[in-house]
Amino acid sequence: MADRIEMMFSEQEVSDRIRELGQEITRDYAGKEITLICILKGASFFACELAKRIELPVQMEYMRCSSYGDETISSGVVKIVQDLDSPIRDKDVIVVEDIIDTGRTMHYLIKILKQREPASLKICSLLDKPDRRVADVDLDYVGFVIPDKFIVGYGLDYAQRYRNLPYIGIVILDGEGNTEEEIKEEPKEEPKEKPAEIAPDEKVPEKAAEPEKTEKKRKTKTRKKPEARK
Repeated sequence: MADRIEMMFSEQEVSDRIRELGQEITRDYAGKEITLICILKGASFFACELAKRIELPVQMEYMRCSSYGDETISSGVVKIVQDLDSPIRDKDVIVVEDIIDTGRTMHYLIKILKQREPASLKICSLLDKPDRRVADVDLDYVGFVIPDKFIVGYGLDYAQRYRNLPYIGIVILDGEGNTEEEIKEEPKEEPKEKPAEIAPDEKVPEKAAEPEKTEKKRKTKTRKKPEARK
């Protein structure tokens, strides 16, 4: 498949919006220390840029959850691949994610983190795709709300590619941006039917000779045209 990426938000637009989010968080948590939990791998770009724009003491923690693998459609099964290194009890925590679409992963993750008794727990996502939501998730900080298109760049990937794009783009197939379900591998050609295998000692049955067709030519009498009258 030949992928084509169409820009949705430029590098400058993304940078400006992250700065605004950093300013908003700085105001909301004035006088406090924040623990940012970056959800790997996708949110790594966003979390680092966001931390630089928060004018407060910031601790960084990392978790890795999986519900995609190398597929484009969420499997619906969430598992924690990498857990936090430090406890978050009595800390002000912001979970930083690249994109929220179905909400399954974040819904599960918030339940787990609440059990660890942080002082506060909020969610900050660079992108929000509400059209695909199937689980209830309350987002506190959102960079951009987007339609149901398959997005790559700025940490988001398609089968581990395109994370390093400095902007956010849409994967284009067949001339238009595609939804999650439409981004699939090109259909493979169906294998041609192989002739039946014959054992070495087995003789190939001979075709019965077709009876010769004898065509009798019919003799046609040709009538003479009457002579024109003079």
